[in-house]
Amino acid sequence: MPRSGEAARRRLLQAALELFTERGFDQTPVEAIAARAGVTERTFYRHFADKREMFFDRETELRDLLVAAVAAVPHGTKALPTLRAAFHESVPLFERNRPLTEPGARLIEQTPALRERSLAKHALLVGALTDALRARGVDARTAPLCAQVGMDAFTIATHRWMQDPSLGLHGELDQAFRELRLAAAALK
Repeated sequence: MPRSGEAARRRLLQAALELFTERGFDQTPVEAIAARAGVTERTFYRHFADKREMFFDRETELRDLLVAAVAAVPHGTKALPTLRAAFHESVPLFERNRPLTEPGARLIEQTPALRERSLAKHALLVGALTDALRARGVDARTAPLCAQVGMDAFTIATHRWMQDPSLGLHGELDQAFRELRLAAAALK
């Protein structure tokens, strides 16, 4: 068993994915995940608060990356293009974690407890993006609207990319924002 924390975390995630697929999420106890990964339950809890958090452990990293990326976009850039640029900065994180994220996304869709947690995490990201836009001077009514719509476009882009990686996540992201722009123009 590798001793590094990152190696143990990845082994735990891989073991959980295998067991959740074989047995189901609710039927898989933490002790089984730890045993399959070759670590103790104590090691499991050093890495994850509970088994539901396993698929969301990079949320803080993603939030911090997106908030910093929003702040780094040149001032004067409108809200949605700012978000699109920030989401592009997160693509390497998604690409690096795809081997675990893709099967994890399927499990989230199939498991009510994980879907609930996913929606809560999504709301936290929208809140952080709202605050980041407000810090750039976007007004109090527009910032949450743009953060929600932008985050939804990004979510759709990542789902499309997981279903068919041929366009790449950068391409799917640009396509989703193009479709959003066209849909908004049709409202006029």
